[in-house]
Order: sequence, then C-alpha cells, then structure tokens
Amino acid sequence: MALEGKRPDQQHEEQSQARQSIRQGHRASFCYLPLRPVVVHGMRVSAAPVAIAIACALAVAAIVIAGTRPSTLFAIPSATISSATIEPAILTSGDAIVSRKPDLAVVSSGIESQQSTAAAAQADLETKTAKLISRIKALGVADKDLGTTGYWVGPVYSSTGQTITGYRASHQLQIRWHNVDTVGKALDAIVQEGGATNVTVSFGFGDPKSAQAEARSLAIADARAKAQAMASAAGVKLGQVIRISDLATSTRPPMPLSLGAAVKEDAQVPVGQVDVQVSVEVDYAIG
Repeated sequence: MALEGKRPDQQHEEQSQARQSIRQGHRASFCYLPLRPVVVHGMRVSAAPVAIAIACALAVAAIVIAGTRPSTLFAIPSATISSATIEPAILTSGDAIVSRKPDLAVVSSGIESQQSTAAAAQADLETKTAKLISRIKALGVADKDLGTTGYWVGPVYSSTGQTITGYRASHQLQIRWHNVDTVGKALDAIVQEGGATNVTVSFGFGDPKSAQAEARSLAIADARAKAQAMASAAGVKLGQVIRISDLATSTRPPMPLSLGAAVKEDAQVPVGQVDVQVSVEVDYAIG
C-alpha cells in the first residue's frame, strides 16, 4: 500500500510561508514534520505521523491568532475602606396632646334653586344668593371671611331617569365666624332670614401655632423623661442633646355638626375641645 505526500517544491513553499508569519511579530514554537512519501510494501502504514502533523498545525494556528489579538490590561481598583466611629447614644421619642377650646367656627351654608330651564334656575339662584350674602354681611362678617366653596348647575331627571324634568342650581358659601359662643345666633340668622340650607359647622383655631408650640415642648419633655429613665436603668449618665426631629403634628377638631335647614331660634351649638398632638424624636449623648 502506498501513501502519497506533497511535492518537495510545494512543501518548501509552505514551510517558507510559516516562517515568514512567525517573523512578523509572533513569537511561537514551530513544529515541522517532513512529509516525504513513505512507501511500505506489504505492511500497514501507521497514522501517528499524520496525527502529529495535524496537532502541530493547530498549535501554529492558535499562536498566530493569539498574536494578532490586541492586548487588554485589567486594572482592579483599590478598595478604600472607611470606618465611621459610632458614638454611643440614647434614642427616644416623645408625644404630647394639648386640648384647647377652639376660637374659630367655620360655617358652610348652601342655597339652591330649581326651575324649568338652566338659565331660570341660575337667575333665581342669583337672587337668593344676594339675599343670603346681604344677611351674612349684616352680622359683621368681613369680606376676607366669606367665600365660595362650590357652584353647580345641572339637569333634574324623572324617577325613571329617562326624562329631564327641570334644572337645579346650587351655591355653597363658607363663613369664618370668630366668636364660637355666638355661632348659634349666626346660624339662626343665616337660615331663618337668609334662606340658607345644608348648614354645617366645624371648629378649629384661627392660628394653631401657639397650641402646637405648647404640645411640642411637652413632647420634648416626655422624650427627656424616657431617656433619663433609660440612662438610669443602664447605669450611665445622660449627656447633651444630639438631634431633635419633629415627627408629626396633627389637629383633631370635634365632629362637624350638620344642622340642615331646621335651625331653631337661639340655637345652642356645643363647641367642645380641639386636640393638638405632636410627636418628636430626640437623641441624647451618653455623658
């Protein structure tokens, strides 16, 4: 059996090309196996030389590819470790509620008109509103304490909801009444003489800052009492204040009173108390 190889001139040309590729900046080891024709009569030819030749060719190809690939520099940033010193402290919170009699009554009064057309309803409503405003101002209410909170015009449907039977217009006014002890008389005048309907009264403060400041001072005192108790229990001394945070401030007025249009003469309206609640957080150092 005969195994044919490449011609000597072809083999020489390939070897020259391989050496030239290595000289162009690729440092590598070169494997060369003569591939002269081998003829063995009467015997099987071993495949080992062929396998070695293939392995050498693959090694050369890998070296050439690696040589053409650009270099990459990996830099690992240095980790900067900063340590923060945690000072020992006592963290507390305090709450306080201040209840005071309100000094402001907010009266919401509505008036309405229903006519066959929207224009007629608005015209009638305008007349009624002018009468109501005149009566309110006669009570001594300043312009800054009187305002509109709602105005609405729309159709009125039959019981089946298919037919329009008329149009209704409504106007909602808001009055700030600064004497809560006489608000009953004001309501009587607004309803009986001014024609107002859907009357609602709520109470509050004209300026809540005074009550809030008192509640805040009490809340801070509550936080200090808690911190002192914690320090005593831990066997340490309470130091100076590190930080104070105002967590929440809320006002809880009495429930609004809805009177409708049935207000009796000299109606007595219970005023009640308004609660102002403040929550704080106070951090103390350990001295």
